[in-house]
Amino acid sequence: MKRSLHIWIIFALCLIVAFGAMGWVGLTMLRLDRESQQHATLEENVRLALWRMESALAPLIAQESSRPYFVYDSFYVEERAYTRMFSPIERGEVQLPSPLLTEESPYIHLHFQFRPDGELASPQAPIGNMRDVAEKEYTTHERIETSIAHLARLRTILSRDALVRHLPEDSPQLDALARSRSAPQDNTGLSNYEQQAVFNVNEWQARSTSNKILQSNVDANFFSRYAGVREGTMKAVWIGDALILARQVWVNGRSYVQGCWLNWAAVREWLVSGVSDLLPSADLEPAPPDQDAQPARRLASLPITLVPGALPASVTRQVSQVRIWLLIAGGCVLVAAIAVGLLLRGALSLSARRGAFVSAVTHELRTPLTTLRMYAEMLAEGMVSGKEKTRDYLKTLLGESDRLGRLVDNVLAFARLDGRREKARIERISLRELMENVSERLRQRADQAGMSLIVETNDEALSATVRADPAAVEQILFNLVDNACKYGASGSERVIHLQAARDDKSISLRVRDRGPGVPAPLARRLFHPFSKSAQDAANSKPGVGLGLALSRRLARQMGGDLRLDESITDGAAFVLTLPLDKPPA
Repeated sequence: MKRSLHIWIIFALCLIVAFGAMGWVGLTMLRLDRESQQHATLEENVRLALWRMESALAPLIAQESSRPYFVYDSFYVEERAYTRMFSPIERGEVQLPSPLLTEESPYIHLHFQFRPDGELASPQAPIGNMRDVAEKEYTTHERIETSIAHLARLRTILSRDALVRHLPEDSPQLDALARSRSAPQDNTGLSNYEQQAVFNVNEWQARSTSNKILQSNVDANFFSRYAGVREGTMKAVWIGDALILARQVWVNGRSYVQGCWLNWAAVREWLVSGVSDLLPSADLEPAPPDQDAQPARRLASLPITLVPGALPASVTRQVSQVRIWLLIAGGCVLVAAIAVGLLLRGALSLSARRGAFVSAVTHELRTPLTTLRMYAEMLAEGMVSGKEKTRDYLKTLLGESDRLGRLVDNVLAFARLDGRREKARIERISLRELMENVSERLRQRADQAGMSLIVETNDEALSATVRADPAAVEQILFNLVDNACKYGASGSERVIHLQAARDDKSISLRVRDRGPGVPAPLARRLFHPFSKSAQDAANSKPGVGLGLALSRRLARQMGGDLRLDESITDGAAFVLTLPLDKPPA
């Protein structure tokens, strides 16, 4: 008992260690998988958000890139817009107002241009361009007053030289072509995070190329048909805290810088609200001067960086293959643990039964051996006088030797069956012949116990042919009659019934006594081997509880069965079934 307890404690500790280790590994894998999913989802949402922002900015950038250079003056002469635009106005020429004079956009504070002499002017603030006239002498529209105020502030933070240093002089078509032909970087042999970084760089290059191609759709060659006019590429730059979108223009060899001052607060609110479904906590901030810094988060059209923030847990909550495989692995480990536990329980139970069997066999062997030794010594030393007494002693010795022989035969037969070393010798035999072979021995055993054996058959049953091992059938019936003799002798009738019956498929042989019967607790383990301990053997009839287990195995080896008829209440009845030998069709 103590040994079994130690084994179960060790098994429980092993289970705790195994499940604890598996739980730790599983939680670690789930955490890594969750972080990987969050990272992948975040990167995908960032990519979609950047493309959505680029698409939203595209009309604004295209509109500003397509503006003719002359609309940055408050008034211009239409007839010579593409020829002598900046020559003195002659009498009779009609000046037209620039469309920028009345145009209003929530995302642009002011349009402006630097003239060749360095003067900063705006087509939306015509009064602000007249330095020799006091502004207070004119009644202006509220929007013009706002533009004048913006122009005044812009003069304090913006200089022509500082702005020109940030502007390119290349042709938009050539730059777009160069971008479009740049091959994406190869990510073969890189880790997942390195591949993601390369992918982000390629994404930024693709968005930058798309932005350049968009600007190149403005037909710069249209202006090249007019001598001395060339427009550069629009570029967004930060000058202090002002977001400027500007370009260089050359007219007759004179350089102008034209562009607009973007309303950064409105642009940020507009772009962030457009991606709130993808990145609820997103924000925008000015990008560092280094063009290649964090390309995964940069916009190509404006020098701003996306700060994605954290994703809600519901966004990344999804069933992953890692979770499914962990559940499958956990189920397999649980099934394996249950199987090992059942196997261990069976092994311990078998070990306990074998120990009980050894104790019972020892007890059963000691009793006849003691009797044999004692009676043999008394006969050898001449302590028994008289022929009748000597004959009784010899009968006792013969009975004990038979009992010892049956015990040894049962143990050896069960060992052969348990080791699968012997096969049943199945043959065709009539029930009449089978009963004639075994009846005499069964009657002798009943006579030894002072009981009567009554064989009840009919011609239909006796004429049947069965497929069986005659020796095995004899051993089974002898064990049943022997049990009836031992346990049924105390009954109201000292008689044993052997009945034969036939049905369509089998022959049934019933052995019944009139003893006390089989108690219900004992009936559940009646056919289990090694079920009788030394104490049970000492307090009950002789035997080790192996005969019924052996008999059932012999019956099933022949294709039949052995069972207890639980419908019988006055005594015990065991039914042996043997398969009929069917003639060939």
